[in-house]
Amino acid sequence: MFSFLPRWLPGVLAAVVTASGQAPPAAAPQKASVSGTAPALGRPVLIGHAGSGFFTLLRPFNPLPPSSLRSLTRALDRGAEGVEVDLRLSQDSVVVLYHNETLESMSTGTGYVSQTPAAVLQQLRYRGGWPYDWFQHEHLITFETLLAVLAKRGEMPYLHLDLHEDDAAATNNVVRSHALIRGLVQVLERYQVPAARVLVITNRAATLRYVQALRPALPRGLELTGGFDAEYPQARLAPVQAVVLRKSDVSPARVAEVHANGQQVVVFGGRSARAVARVVACRPDAYEVDNVRQLRATLRRQQSAN
Repeated sequence: MFSFLPRWLPGVLAAVVTASGQAPPAAAPQKASVSGTAPALGRPVLIGHAGSGFFTLLRPFNPLPPSSLRSLTRALDRGAEGVEVDLRLSQDSVVVLYHNETLESMSTGTGYVSQTPAAVLQQLRYRGGWPYDWFQHEHLITFETLLAVLAKRGEMPYLHLDLHEDDAAATNNVVRSHALIRGLVQVLERYQVPAARVLVITNRAATLRYVQALRPALPRGLELTGGFDAEYPQARLAPVQAVVLRKSDVSPARVAEVHANGQQVVVFGGRSARAVARVVACRPDAYEVDNVRQLRATLRRQQSAN
């Protein structure tokens, strides 16, 4: 059992506002000091990307749909300290787990999550095609269902909550984005999930400012979907504890730049030995990996070499 905390935690706790409820100024970045045992270990927090990653035939064979219940629990069973979860809002404002934009692309449904009631969504089966469907019989689930399962496992794992705010039927809808935040906050509080176990992720700084105003203690991560060089100049001023980069965007120099600004780095993607080793060498603070076993093996080799 690993015992260290994410390295953005101390800065989050230091930034919690007083009972007045006033959030810190948006232009002031949240300084995240590094403490605990994480620096001594010198390795990232191990997060399962959408649980066990995405449908893949080789290296590794993975027949489980992303952000399905079995995919998430398998990642934890294989040693992940937390999971990244893709969240959307149903037609009736229930927070559900689903990665893709359209239902027909990966389920027995049609249309969009935003246009479908939660009760209907939960009846849908995931569909990956041959050979994956020989090995999986997963259904879509709600965020509450996930937390009910995780609560029975003991200590709550780290939860990276990746917000999918848009689809073709609901674009740039601020009302729905805010409802998604309120819905996930209600579920987190119902299951008494400590803020220190959560990172709320989106590519919209405005949504993260709403998270900050609603629950200042919840850690926030801004995903740079347009590339580091184009977006980090603004991200460095955002009220976030972490920036989230795809594996192709991370480098030691960029990690150092983000750390110098008092923010932390989360990287997502990668399943091969080469890809995983490259990300680990950049020394991010957390790694949302598609192959938990490969990351664990890489970290073991790194520890032995040291």
